[in-house]
Amino acid sequence: MGHHFEAAGVRGWLHARRLGAEAECGWDADEPVVLASVVKVPLVLEFARQVAAGQLDPRDRVRIGARDRLGGTGTAGCADDVELSLRDAAYFAMTVSDNTAADVLCDRVGLDNVRSLVRELGLVRTRIAGAPRDIVASMIEDAGGAERFAELFRKFSADRVLAMRALDPGWTNASTPREMTALLEHLWSEPGEAAARVRQWMGQQVFWSRLGGAFGPEVRVSGKTGTLPCIRNEIGVVEYPDGTRFAVAVFTRSASLVQRQPAIEQAIGAAAAAAVGRLRGESDQSAP
Repeated sequence: MGHHFEAAGVRGWLHARRLGAEAECGWDADEPVVLASVVKVPLVLEFARQVAAGQLDPRDRVRIGARDRLGGTGTAGCADDVELSLRDAAYFAMTVSDNTAADVLCDRVGLDNVRSLVRELGLVRTRIAGAPRDIVASMIEDAGGAERFAELFRKFSADRVLAMRALDPGWTNASTPREMTALLEHLWSEPGEAAARVRQWMGQQVFWSRLGGAFGPEVRVSGKTGTLPCIRNEIGVVEYPDGTRFAVAVFTRSASLVQRQPAIEQAIGAAAAAAVGRLRGESDQSAP
């Protein structure tokens, strides 16, 4: 598995487990990693649980204006004000990784409740440091202020960016690959509407070039990506037609600020496929 990361020129971390069985494998699976948007999985699970408990009405409307928009996909990048339900905000947060939609959910469910959920699930090494806006705010502060952030950021080296708190697993939203597959195992075994809704949204994620690109069309892949400068991740569940299911968590860090990195995208999928293949008793033909 590690050679896939080396070939792409990145540092990588991975864990995979067969759901409903004891088989597992990994690569530095207990080291801390930056979650980036992978943090939206426990966030949306907490939202779905509060809805199921009658604490939140998923039809409640929220309005997103210019001050709310962080930039990026979904409502975060809209040119005009948007009104939508909390349920649709959760849908956008999971399927297109909408950061502003995730901020809306954080405001309603409460970060402390997400932290309590993580503790309840026994994810003792998972840290919920803040909402997307908090992570962006830390980057602006570390860059020297908001007024010239975009201009300054374009001039930064990868080393300068990697030194920011947002990319430090000791400060930012962070976990380990093993704990993220444990979260997935819980999601795929928990009965009830809350977990089922999160599984549904993960199955509708539009990004397929990481985990999804490594498996054939007969294999169902439900995932959630995470991306920051120098960081590309994805966690997900791979389901085969014979009913076997595998939870996989892959995290990478590079020394490049280039936005399009197809080699890294492919390495994430290849490493995941090698891990799943090992658990299925197959050999990794690309291994040296």
